[in-house]
Amino acid sequence: MIRNAAWRRSLLCVLVLSLGFASPPCKARIYTNHWAVRIAGGTEVAERIAEKYGYRNMGQIGDLKDHYHFYHSRTIKRSTLYSRGRHNFISMEPKVEWIQQQVVKRRIKRDYKPSPPLSLSSSAQLSQAQSNIFYNDAKWSSMWYIHCSDDVHNCQSDMNIMGAWKRGYTGKDVVVTILDDGIERNHPDLLQNYDPQASFDVNGNDMDPMPRYDATNENKHGTRCAGEVAAAANNSHCIVGIAYNARIGGVRMLDGDVTDMVEAKSLSLQPQHIDIYSASWGPDDDGKTVDGPASLARQAFENGIRMGRKGRGSIFVWASGNGGRSRDHCSCDGYTNSIYTISISSTAESGRKPWYLEECSSTLTTTYSSGENYDRKIITTDLRHRCTDSHTGTSASAPMAAAIIALALEANPLLSWRDVQHIIVKTSRAGHLSAPDWKSNAAGYNVSHLYGFGLMDAEAMVKEAERWRQVPAQHVCVESADRQIRTIRPEHVVRSVYKATGCTDNPNHHVIYLEHVVVRITITHPRRGDLSINLTSPSGTKSQLLANRLFDHSMEGFKNWEFMTTHCWGEKAAGDWVLEIYDSPSQLRSQKVPGKLKEWSLVLYGTSVHPYSSLRNDKPRSTDTLTLTPTEEEFTEEYNGPCDAECNDGCEGPGPHHCINCLNYFLKFKNNTRTCVSECPSGFFHDDRKRCKKCSSSCETCIGSRSDQCTTCRAGHHLNEGTHTCVASCADSFYLDYDFNICRKCPENCKKCNSSNVCTECNPGMSLQGNRCQLTCDPGTYYNGHRRTCEHCHRTCATCAGTGAEACTKCAEGYLMEDWRCVLTCSTGYYLSEQTSDNGHMQKSCKMCDHSCYECLGPGERNCSSCVSGYNLEAGACVVSTICKDGQYRSQQGLCHLCDVTCLQCSGPEEEACTRCPDTRFFDDGHCSIRCQTGHYPMGRQCYLCHHSCQECVDEGPDNCTSCDRGILEYISVLLNINPFLIVVLVS
Repeated sequence: MIRNAAWRRSLLCVLVLSLGFASPPCKARIYTNHWAVRIAGGTEVAERIAEKYGYRNMGQIGDLKDHYHFYHSRTIKRSTLYSRGRHNFISMEPKVEWIQQQVVKRRIKRDYKPSPPLSLSSSAQLSQAQSNIFYNDAKWSSMWYIHCSDDVHNCQSDMNIMGAWKRGYTGKDVVVTILDDGIERNHPDLLQNYDPQASFDVNGNDMDPMPRYDATNENKHGTRCAGEVAAAANNSHCIVGIAYNARIGGVRMLDGDVTDMVEAKSLSLQPQHIDIYSASWGPDDDGKTVDGPASLARQAFENGIRMGRKGRGSIFVWASGNGGRSRDHCSCDGYTNSIYTISISSTAESGRKPWYLEECSSTLTTTYSSGENYDRKIITTDLRHRCTDSHTGTSASAPMAAAIIALALEANPLLSWRDVQHIIVKTSRAGHLSAPDWKSNAAGYNVSHLYGFGLMDAEAMVKEAERWRQVPAQHVCVESADRQIRTIRPEHVVRSVYKATGCTDNPNHHVIYLEHVVVRITITHPRRGDLSINLTSPSGTKSQLLANRLFDHSMEGFKNWEFMTTHCWGEKAAGDWVLEIYDSPSQLRSQKVPGKLKEWSLVLYGTSVHPYSSLRNDKPRSTDTLTLTPTEEEFTEEYNGPCDAECNDGCEGPGPHHCINCLNYFLKFKNNTRTCVSECPSGFFHDDRKRCKKCSSSCETCIGSRSDQCTTCRAGHHLNEGTHTCVASCADSFYLDYDFNICRKCPENCKKCNSSNVCTECNPGMSLQGNRCQLTCDPGTYYNGHRRTCEHCHRTCATCAGTGAEACTKCAEGYLMEDWRCVLTCSTGYYLSEQTSDNGHMQKSCKMCDHSCYECLGPGERNCSSCVSGYNLEAGACVVSTICKDGQYRSQQGLCHLCDVTCLQCSGPEEEACTRCPDTRFFDDGHCSIRCQTGHYPMGRQCYLCHHSCQECVDEGPDNCTSCDRGILEYISVLLNINPFLIVVLVS
């Protein structure tokens, strides 16, 4: 009955999907006609077994030994029912160790589709770079995330990329591969650095990663990511890649059914050649999905870490996710949550949290992307040899990180995968990144759930890499599982304390200094999204492993799911770890079935000695620690028992108030007793002598005892930006930033405002123009906010909003308005528009052509006069032209068909229609042959005709024959029969 019910449910899903419903009433698995099989004995055994059961062996799965890709042509390509039939008997073969029919996995690119951006010209916003580094690439001056040179925006910080360049590091000899929807390898900015050995088309099972073109340019994502990494410099085309001398490859794997096998093939491509794999995709960021790599992909990660880069470990860089608007949490994404990946977060140029950002404890570091629509985005390469200034999301941040890591690998190619993570932790900085949860862990690192350890610093990374000494071997301590079942009740907290030893009894697994901490947990619950989970380390650092997820209605709970935190990096492993699970019901639900914590365990990753050479003697943290003296009544006899985890250099009793010296900080009470603590409590700060001292009364946290040294405020108060005081309400010229509970300064000349860029009332002498307060300037002038004066517009403008020809609001006589600039004639991609105004005057301007046109005569898609590359002009319209890959030709109907198997490129299906041959064959008069035909000789992979007297030859001319033409020999024979004396003549 159960099986029949499952079949009925699957049939219902098929019916719903076939009728085209967007959201089927079930979560059906989609089975493919591809299998992953592990077979012992080598390729010949795999071939024999595949043939026996009607499969086709498509070859080894990436770099996974003994794992093969089997395809069955007589099985339904996509089905909600797993395949049944005689071919399933393959699992009974003694040599078949494991087999799995592949299931489609939903994977989403981590860009986002915003509402149309504000029409701002980059040239109007930017001034000439002030740096002594300049490139002739068209968009160089607009690349704000590489160089701070902007007078209009308040450029507060960059990632010091030019500092790394000035030290001579540009990514040379480092190989980066983009795992995505393909890359446009012939793009002018990518062609120079393209590496075919680092590329593959997993979707099409060939060597060419070119994306599939369509009218919407859906498969632009990989090309955009690749340009950020390794776009060529100084080629006058588009942009400059951060590692502009690195080699760049692409794997086309998202443009089709993504299965465990597809991911494994991609993640294990050429691990001895590729250094860095960059991925800007993952499970759906919908706030309700819990998903991660399956068995093959996990094995690919582990093999890459263990054996990639000649044993130093492949570097996997991953975008953390764009589910902020869906209240998603990246701890439910098993890719970013893995210790093997470097999870990358995003920040806007201002240092504010982007709206799409997810928060989680596994994030390691941050690079730039965009925030709101008005924020500047990332400029990069785009499909059809173009550029774009609208790349965004964490998709844009991950390739930046991959490129910066490439600079560090050039500085020191011997860095291991863990060395790279250590260098990132040491060099990332909080800087101007705004987050309410910045904290300093017990090892002294600033860390946040929004940004990990902060913004990447390329110059600091290459400096650190130059002098780096490899960290000690990684130890893995798997602590015993706590299997005590605890009921999780609504509006209650379940608290479980585990006393970890760090595996002190096993030298090969002993962990003293932490790197990653993993919590494996099994929970049953009637509504998974109501749960939030915190983990507190023995040093007192709290990591939020899971936050409430509004849209997660699942009743599945978590089954042995791994949550990971980096927030305890560098801390000590031994001591009490506290797991806290909160149940906050978001809607009415049955109380009859409460949640249960079934079991949880800790996996501690780290080292048994200090990871940095100068500190490996494991010296005490400080010798300037005040001694704590026990009272006379306590412990009159010598104490020989265990000390509290907060003690350093021994103790005179078991409690934290019996320590001789404190490991972290000490707190003094009014009754003159003292106790050691891992972190000063709320309302206290620690001074340079490790004492916890009281903040001012209105401060929640602070850096000193004065009222102007607050960092956060108590309930009912707000932090005043600039003065660092806590106030009950924001004063004039300030507005309340509700996200961070901070009174922030209004824009200049605003008396009142409601955000950083919207004034509601102006200071005396100013007038409200739009959302800004400005002086009222005469026609032909504009208000310069930096110099606080009215200045003349550009000569082409009658009125303007700023400096330059592209800030005109109305054009001078004889000029035409074209996208906020005034020109004499319309540019390519624009047409002359004439309109009659209300007063009868003819107004001329340049309007943009339809996006499908390169040039046009008027508005709309039917007025094109020429088309961009990849489109054909038909009856005034530009229609998508088909771009065929190697091994295909384009028919008169515009369709791609296969060439003859011997051809690399061809003009038709015939064997003699080859136009280019593979490297293993010679081009011979339209054929691609293994060897040149008789009467021809090879030169440079092409066959040429021998001299007419030769039957065979090694080069041109009659003196390079190796055998003679039969007709010549017969002629000589006739001559000899007539006159034998000719023998002497011929021989001589």
